Amino acid sequence: MNERQLFETHLRRDFLRRSLAGIGTLALSELMQGATTPTTDPLAPRAPHFAPKAKNVIFLFQEGAPSQMDLFDPKPGLEKWHGQSLPPEMTKDMKLAFIKPTAKVLASPRKFARYGQCGMELSDLLPYTSKHADDICLIRSMRSDAFNHHPGQLLLFSGHMTGGRPSMGAWATYGLGSESKNLPAFVALQSGPGTSAGSDLWTNGFLPSMYQGTVLRSSGDPILYLSNPAGLSAASQRARLDALRDLNTQHLEQTGDAEIASRIHSYELAYRMQSAGPELTDLTKESPETLSSYGIDDKDSKQYGTNLLLARRLVERGVRFVLVMHSGWDHHSAINSGLPKTCKQTDKPTAALLADLKQRGLLKDTLVVWGGEFGRTALSEIRRPDEADNAGRDHHPNGYSIWLAGGGVKAGQVIGKTDELALNITEDPIDVHDLQATILHLMGLDHLKLTYRHMGRDFRLTDVHGNVVKKICA
Repeated sequence: MNERQLFETHLRRDFLRRSLAGIGTLALSELMQGATTPTTDPLAPRAPHFAPKAKNVIFLFQEGAPSQMDLFDPKPGLEKWHGQSLPPEMTKDMKLAFIKPTAKVLASPRKFARYGQCGMELSDLLPYTSKHADDICLIRSMRSDAFNHHPGQLLLFSGHMTGGRPSMGAWATYGLGSESKNLPAFVALQSGPGTSAGSDLWTNGFLPSMYQGTVLRSSGDPILYLSNPAGLSAASQRARLDALRDLNTQHLEQTGDAEIASRIHSYELAYRMQSAGPELTDLTKESPETLSSYGIDDKDSKQYGTNLLLARRLVERGVRFVLVMHSGWDHHSAINSGLPKTCKQTDKPTAALLADLKQRGLLKDTLVVWGGEFGRTALSEIRRPDEADNAGRDHHPNGYSIWLAGGGVKAGQVIGKTDELALNITEDPIDVHDLQATILHLMGLDHLKLTYRHMGRDFRLTDVHGNVVKKICA
């Protein structure tokens, strides 16, 4: 329910409460029966703007910026420049965070091969994901206006480089509600040392608080403080919640405050989650083969694999938007040793998620997005010259790679090109706002119409930008 609906509800109830006896009991009954009083559940399922291709989203956010020329965009042309600086006319427009344009070129040691019927070229660091080339739409021409992590992550998920805006998952649940009665509509899972933007990635911003993402833990209580304290019986808890609900409902009728509706729903949802949450994270019902496919039996991939298996279980249970964050891709140094480690943590679980969703018939309705906030430079960054193999790569917002799969995506294709040195986009540039518009479009939402009035004007995820990328859509 938005603020306008709540206000209308308040006015209608206030009118009936203040009406004189001239409105008879029968007339009042008929009026109430015919009224279309909106539900006070702010997460009740809502109709999309048009028929959706995807009902759910799993966004696999690779925090720190994966190196596109080492994973998705082979650049053999870098070999002839390896160890040399590029001419100034080639680098004059580059946005660099830490290095200078005179930094030397670092060619990739990775081996690329063609996979699937589509012949998609992928790196030897992705032996598992490469088996799903025909399920993937790979974009090699992404661009961002941000070249530092925090603003880049804010731009990707909120459409703006400053804080306080709702995140993508909050917008999706605001637009569509949730099909899950016992779990949050928007869930966030984390692995690795932590993201730069932190809770800004799952914030509700100025939307009502019910649309904020809920952080789910993979061990212990799924959500902090979900369990009752010792000595509190279920009956006592239910009685307290009933009393709170009655008081909050009275307050809602008097004020029409959207946050009160959110509060009522959050209490009830938390109560239901006390049984649904532990069942969700109980992986003992999964087969040993499934657990192994996600890499949960391997210490390197266990944490990420567990989160991806939970993501599948969440969308099975109707959760609208699942944000899975894995940090560790910020390779400013030692990329030739660090990148293989990060891929070992993530590649096998990622492939398992795609295979599992597909086998269960969920991939056609679930949109999977994989990518970071930007890419990395072809120029090297050397922080400790005295150490061997210490070169890394700086931030590169122009011409990096992401991929999408499932939910209405035209798979088995590569969109966009960058030049032979991975400096600039030469074909089909796709802005962050275009990606956001396309994700919403696949969910049946028109990014121009998904707005929320705040501080006197209508806001939207794509700000004043964004176009749906038709090439992505099947």
